[in-house]
Amino acid sequence: MHGARGVFDGILRSAAILGFAAAALVSAQPGSGPYRAATPAGTEIVQLKPSGAVLTVLGLVECPEIAGAQQVDEGLRARVVLADGEPLESFPRRFSFRVTATLRKTLLEEPGTTLKTEEDPSQMLTGLKFRLKAYNGLQMRVIDPESTTMIGVPADVPYDERVYRVNFNLPGNEPPTERFVLEVIAPEGERLARLHFSLL
Repeated sequence: MHGARGVFDGILRSAAILGFAAAALVSAQPGSGPYRAATPAGTEIVQLKPSGAVLTVLGLVECPEIAGAQQVDEGLRARVVLADGEPLESFPRRFSFRVTATLRKTLLEEPGTTLKTEEDPSQMLTGLKFRLKAYNGLQMRVIDPESTTMIGVPADVPYDERVYRVNFNLPGNEPPTERFVLEVIAPEGERLARLHFSLL
């Protein structure tokens, strides 16, 4: 009985992971909406060499303030309207990226990039770092996370999947046209993945 329950729980968990992965395949593209409090921010698949392990990185942007918001009009007239009908004047100052880095086979797509590393793949997942690049027109600046927390399984427990919540607090009133790219950095300093998010 316990064995059957374990198999059933495993099937449910796998289905949840596949659902998350399928949603995250579609980045929050300009003009999409209505937005949710947790909006997909894309995915990247990386093959690690020489181990041959395949790493999948999936992102969600968590921002309750944009729940129900959507773009109206197009081109130069494009703007974002909140769920209450009010125009979004500036990008919410506080938001988070929820990043899942997994060595499990969750997607059917082949790796898009490779990374050479001598580090053990499972151990590497416990030391990921993050930096946010904000683009406004031709200007770009780097924003450091306010805090980074590993959630779920503790780092000292061997596991093939890690989940991070990376919190940001923007320094000022940023226009809703701001485009964000979260870079996921390996412990040795190499860039593993880029997760994209924008409203317009």
